[in-house]
Amino acid sequence: MPKGSEELTNARKEEIINACASLYETMGFKDITIRDIGAKTSFTRTSIYNYFQTKEEIFLALLEREHRLWIADLKEIARTNSSLSVDGFADKLARTLEKRGCMLKLMCMNLYDMEGNSRIENLVSFKKEYANALRAISCCLEKFFPSMGVNDIQEFLYALFPFLFGIYPYTSHTEKQMEAMRLAHVDYVHCTIYELTKLFVVKILRPFEG
Repeated sequence: MPKGSEELTNARKEEIINACASLYETMGFKDITIRDIGAKTSFTRTSIYNYFQTKEEIFLALLEREHRLWIADLKEIARTNSSLSVDGFADKLARTLEKRGCMLKLMCMNLYDMEGNSRIENLVSFKKEYANALRAISCCLEKFFPSMGVNDIQEFLYALFPFLFGIYPYTSHTEKQMEAMRLAHVDYVHCTIYELTKLFVVKILRPFEG
């Protein structure tokens, strides 16, 4: 790690992550290189290696940041609402996820690459945020649906998080994919992240409506 203040180090890391996020909006994971990321920063490409050893570590840091932002929204739901109905909570949870398209895309398409090619300390840092997300959801359920027991909450988590790993392909399609479905006569109705998430959460939580 280069010499300098922690503030400078964090600022450099954030600039690298921002560059990666910008490229990921229009390029595929496999197409993006360290050189591409370096070209969008204010310092030399080789300096990136002072902070991240692989591009996968940069993407993992982006995914960690996405989880941190999501957790902040979840905590805000718990902080600003004294009570919520099933429909109300499902709406607010779905709204938090429609803002996190990048998170859902990374979870669905690139998780194994990121985790497999990152140092253990980077992976542990991400897993801590993942655990924080689990706790944030649990806290919401405990507050808004007190009839849910420990096992009920655990079952909800077991249902929700695998759902999150698969929702992106159902809501985001390339023109090539759409053409293939048309030619294959697939009866497809487009749904958004918000729509699918709200429907899913309502169906799971309806038995616990107060």
